[in-house]
Amino acid sequence: MDTLQAIETRRSIKHFDPEHRLSEAEEKQLLSLALLSPTAFNIQNWRFVVVKDPALRAKIRAAAWDQAQVTAASLFIILCGDLRSWEREPQRYWRDAPQPVQDFLLPAIDNYYRGKAQTQRDEAMRSCGMVAQTLMLAANAMGYDACPMDGFDFDAVGEIIDLPEDHVIAMFVAIGKGTQPAWPRGGQLPLEEVVIQDKF
Repeated sequence: MDTLQAIETRRSIKHFDPEHRLSEAEEKQLLSLALLSPTAFNIQNWRFVVVKDPALRAKIRAAAWDQAQVTAASLFIILCGDLRSWEREPQRYWRDAPQPVQDFLLPAIDNYYRGKAQTQRDEAMRSCGMVAQTLMLAANAMGYDACPMDGFDFDAVGEIIDLPEDHVIAMFVAIGKGTQPAWPRGGQLPLEEVVIQDKF
């Protein structure tokens, strides 16, 4: 499937075959593709909590308005952001770049994030949004269905997964074999309403 087709055919699927499992190779391929998603300054601040334990999934489902995707999906991922990734050995992010690039970017990373809690959080959410779309499009291209999810008690889920204090939860992505089609599209707004040229 090409990229345009994946975008056009991607839908949020709510019903998955609970007996289906991705192969280890498919799961690795999907997560490896996700690693190619962009992040500012290449800080790679997303973290993927892949929940496989049925008991944990049941607890998360209870904290997610009893949405069946949590326990029925073949692959269930909690997308989190590491708020401090910018200062965790940032030279790792540019280790293969020429030295002049490293000399410029490493201080720039520090200057951009240090002491700016809102910027750190905003960046984590942007990064998780981009990686979520990468996961969903890759899943579609591989013949799977996916559903982005944010209907849950964030604090309760954080406790269930022992979320570190310097991390935030952005959303879930459930991936698997759909058993029911999505509802018809609700109606996209016209381009004229959402595209603003130059200024509001």
